[in-house]
Amino acid sequence: VDLRDDNQLVGVDITDGSQDIMLFSSAGKAVRFNESAVRPMGRTAAGVRGIRLDKGQRVISLVVATEGDVLTVCENGYGKRTDISQFAVKGRGGKGLISIRTSERNGQQIGAILVDEDDEIMLITDGGTLVRTRVSDVSRMGRDTQGVKMIALSKKEKLIGIARIEMLDEDGENETPEP
Repeated sequence: VDLRDDNQLVGVDITDGSQDIMLFSSAGKAVRFNESAVRPMGRTAAGVRGIRLDKGQRVISLVVATEGDVLTVCENGYGKRTDISQFAVKGRGGKGLISIRTSERNGQQIGAILVDEDDEIMLITDGGTLVRTRVSDVSRMGRDTQGVKMIALSKKEKLIGIARIEMLDEDGENETPEP
């Protein structure tokens, strides 16, 4: 992939050629489109626009839309789960729908991942704090809401990452199916 100096790769995933792709922005917006809207290109191509960003915004997550909930989190420790069906399929290149309300309280959106009720997640701060929590403990809310406090942060601390924890069965095999 040929990236400009101010661009970075935020996600890569394997699909079957007919799935929906979701892109999330730091402004709390998300666009969902079918991957068929992106034409095949060579390795050195720059690609096509997936989501339209205003100045200062950036793409923060890529999700292959299957079943389950989208867990969205903001830099000030707030987050929520939203049923993936609440994100309508639109054309690529738009500004997107609200995925979580960004505000002075919430800060910018920093992550979005696909989760199931029985998953666990890890919240990661810039101060090195890691908090493990069950997805079932995170409130399920509509798209156009601010979410709830998921992690207590010190005054200067920010949430910088979220990850779904892969669960292993007794034999050490991956129990969590790939999304």
